[in-house]
Amino acid sequence: MKPEIRAQGSRLSSTGGAAGFTLIEVLAALVIVALGMLGVIEAVTQNAKNGSYLREKTLAHWIAMNVITERRLQPSPPDIAETSDEIEYAGERWRWTLRVSETPVESLRRMDVFVRPADAPEDEALATLTGFYGAAIGAAGGGALDWNGVPPGTGQPGEDVEEEGEDGKDGTDGTAPTDPQPGPERPDEEDDEAPTQ
Repeated sequence: MKPEIRAQGSRLSSTGGAAGFTLIEVLAALVIVALGMLGVIEAVTQNAKNGSYLREKTLAHWIAMNVITERRLQPSPPDIAETSDEIEYAGERWRWTLRVSETPVESLRRMDVFVRPADAPEDEALATLTGFYGAAIGAAGGGALDWNGVPPGTGQPGEDVEEEGEDGKDGTDGTAPTDPQPGPERPDEEDDEAPTQ
């Protein structure tokens, strides 16, 4: 009997037929690979969308900050109203809306800015920013401020406040002392120096 001649690299099963993947095994492997690739493609797409959204949100926030800064640099407070404009920024068209409202403090205005792409619906603002415009009501360097005509030290506007001692009940004339109370005497500077060794 002649020995069986086998081609190099071929496999034979124990029954004598060629061994390999069946069509069903190949199809199942292809389905698994396709599902895995779909997951990878979805993750990459979601990352790209998130990056685009964050870029647009950052640009919208910068536009809102610019609008508030421009209003703060004006010499007079903005009118209490709602204004809107369309601008081009970073190669895109944007629409901003500014709402100026009163606050409990007479010299302070609240500014709310809403920014969205020009083609987006009005209620879909990408960025919302709030700022304030305040007029100086006191001298530079501090001092007591008169908020809405309220005398310092009271909570009621326009009330005259009697200071303790004006009627002489506590033995003072109602004026603050001009000289500080003398404290314990301080030793000479020579005594403060630590002895050297």
